[in-house]
Order: sequence, then structure tokens, then C-alpha cells
Amino acid sequence: MSADRPQYGEYASPEEQRARAGLPPLNAEPAASVPQLTPAAPVSPAVAAGSTAPARPVGRLITFVLLGFGLVNVLSSIPQFVNMSSTLNESMQLLGLEGEFTNFAAARTWGVIAVVVLLAGYATTAWLSFRQLKRNRAAWWIPLVGFVVTMSLVSACISIVMFSDPAFTAGLLSPPAG
Repeated sequence: MSADRPQYGEYASPEEQRARAGLPPLNAEPAASVPQLTPAAPVSPAVAAGSTAPARPVGRLITFVLLGFGLVNVLSSIPQFVNMSSTLNESMQLLGLEGEFTNFAAARTWGVIAVVVLLAGYATTAWLSFRQLKRNRAAWWIPLVGFVVTMSLVSACISIVMFSDPAFTAGLLSPPAG
């Protein structure tokens, strides 16, 4: 190869480059038979990547409202779970069960476990919801599912305490006075 030979059109004029590419000269008028191309509307990267349409504002609002209700529920429930023995004692009185709640150690332990489960469930629900919203996907259903799953686990914690107390189970098994 000769060192003076041009590589990749580096010495070609713009007119020569267009002629080699099969394009009309720069000063030529477009032919009547060639249709004019209109520029396409810009495509956002999210749409070009094939993602779903952005979440509707109403869906976003519903997600935030549900997360807000969940936060109020979590914060108002913590004192009841920390002091679960008095809460269950009041529940026994409301149910008309005779006796007094006595399983204080289990109530303290499972009350703390219920608080941890409640906080972890809410944090996970909020994280998943915000993750979906960031991806412009519908997220209104995540707080609902998170509530059901979290409250099922918390209810299991409460049930362990309730059914391990002799006064509570005796009250449930005894026939109502009447």
C-alpha cells in the first residue's frame, strides 16, 4: 500500500463523498418523485426501551394515600404492641372473658417481635412502592398486599401470646354465662 493513498475518503470533497454514497449534490433541488421525509417526533428513552406507560397521577395519589394510612397505623400500633399484656387484658374484658391475662413474659417478647415485623413490613412495602413508581409502573396495589401480608404475620404473633395464656384460653373454651 502506498502511504499517499487516501484512507476512508479523507481527501475527498463533500461533493465526492455524497456522490459515492449515492446522494444528490448539495446544491441540487430535490426531485419531484422523491417524497419529503418529515422528522419523527422525539421518542423518550423509556418508551424506546419498551417500558410501560407512565403511571397515572391518580394511581400515584392512591399509592401515597395508602402509604400514609399505613404509616399512621404503624405509629399508632407500636404502643399497644409494646404494652401487649395490658392490651390483651382489656381485650379479655371487652370480650366478656373471666380472669386476667397473666402471660407477661410472652407478651413482652412477642410484642417486640410484632413491632419489628410491623416496621419491617411497612418499610418493605414503602420501598417496593417507591421502586415501582420510579419505574413509572402502577404501585397502588403494593400497599394493599403489604398490609395483608404484614398484618397476617402480626396477627400470628398476637395469637401466639393469646393462646399461650391459660386465662385467655379458659375463657374462650368455657360456655358463656347466661
